[in-house]
Parts: sequence; structure tokens; C-alpha cells
Amino acid sequence: MRYARISAGGRAVWGRVGERDIELLSGSPLEEDDFGVIGTVPREGAHWLPPVVPPVFYAVGMNYPRHISHAGVSVPERPEVGYRANNALTGHLTPIVKPAEVTGRFEAEPELVAVIGRTLRHATHDEARGAVFGWTVGNDVSARTWQHQDRSFWRSKNSDTFKPMGPWIETDVDALAQTTTLRVNGETRAEFPTGDMVFDPFDFIVEITKHITMHPGDVLWMGAESVCQLEPGDTVEVDISGIGTLSNPVHLEGNDS
Repeated sequence: MRYARISAGGRAVWGRVGERDIELLSGSPLEEDDFGVIGTVPREGAHWLPPVVPPVFYAVGMNYPRHISHAGVSVPERPEVGYRANNALTGHLTPIVKPAEVTGRFEAEPELVAVIGRTLRHATHDEARGAVFGWTVGNDVSARTWQHQDRSFWRSKNSDTFKPMGPWIETDVDALAQTTTLRVNGETRAEFPTGDMVFDPFDFIVEITKHITMHPGDVLWMGAESVCQLEPGDTVEVDISGIGTLSNPVHLEGNDS
């Protein structure tokens, strides 16, 4: 099943995504089972929102061997996470806005995203696996000059629009058996096995819940093997087979295109 959030009638509405249409739902599949269909809209022309606004936005770094080797850092000995800001989220087909003052590398990273579906504390590996409601696609955009200048990632990874996510949540897929592809203007820039991670999502969920309660709607971004440069005027696509394709144009701040 594919679930999305779209803007309909001026408000955010959950929808069940079909091949041509989206069934609008009376409630959230993350919060209740008893929801009805309140309408239908075509997929074509839908205004896609981030498929969930997470209570907590967890993010993994340096979790693919090739990325670790390229960065020249040591392989992590245990799963550790960081955090990102919800203001950075944007949806499928909406612009990534490059701030006018950003210079140097402005990069995309294609990431698998786990969406948590139940409250968890001190989870076992099996419980962690069972707690994933579904999977979506993320693009971790970074301004590298800011990343190197600042003591934290507060603006380099958390500026508005720097975290496209979507287009929907896929609930019926073996996410770790898929292939992740990054394309810019239709040209493939990176391709790698999605599951070729140092630690899998369930390892991270087990580690997190030793100390922190996870809640329905929390998201866990799983890192990337490769990165690529973005320029205003580009269109960047992150495709994870079996899940979906997240596409966003890149705009320069102050310009419409």
C-alpha cells in the first residue's frame, strides 16, 4: 500500500495512492485503523506534501562503506544517529532552494527513509523490524562550505527545503533488497544496492530505543553511498526501486526557476 499527504482544499490530507488516482482519507493510517474515503483526486497535478511530519527526525551519517572510504574516516563501531529539523522538509516536485549566499559544493545524497509505526522502547531486533510502518525516499541536500565553517549542521543541512522527502510511504516492500539511483537532468550520477549498509535500520532502532522512546511518525534517514553536485536549473531525482521516485527542481533563492 502507498500512503501520501497532499494539499487538498487548502489543507493537508492523507491519501491512498493508486495508479491514476488518490483516495482521500478521513484520518491518518499512522494513528488509526478506522478511517474512510472522503473523496478522490487524480494523481496527475497533485500537490505532494512530505508524506509525514515526524515528531522526531533522526538521520544517519557514514553508513555505507564506499562513502566512508571516500571521506577517509573510520568505520563506525556502533550505530549512532543525529537529528534534522522539520523546517527543512519539502515534498515531491517542490523546489530545492539554494540560498544566494551559498558558495562551493551544494550536494545531493540519495537516502532510504524508515517511517516508524508504533511506540517503541528497549526494542529487540524483531520488534524494531515490526515497528516500521513503511519506507519513503529522501534527498539529503548539503551546503558543504557552511558544513565546514560551522560548529554544527544547523544551516548546512537544515535550511528550508534542504530535505525533500516522498512522494509516498510504501508499506509492502523489502526495502533493503532494492537499488538506489540518483539522477540529475535525467543522467544517472550514482547507483548502489540500497541495503549495502554498515548497520541496517533495525540496528539503529534497537540502539535508539535503549535511551529514547520512538513514536509513530518518527523517521530515520539511512545515509547514502554517493553524493553529487547540484546547480540552479537542475532537476534531481532519487529513485529507490520498489518504493518510488522523488523529483525536485533546484532554484536559486530569489529566482522563480
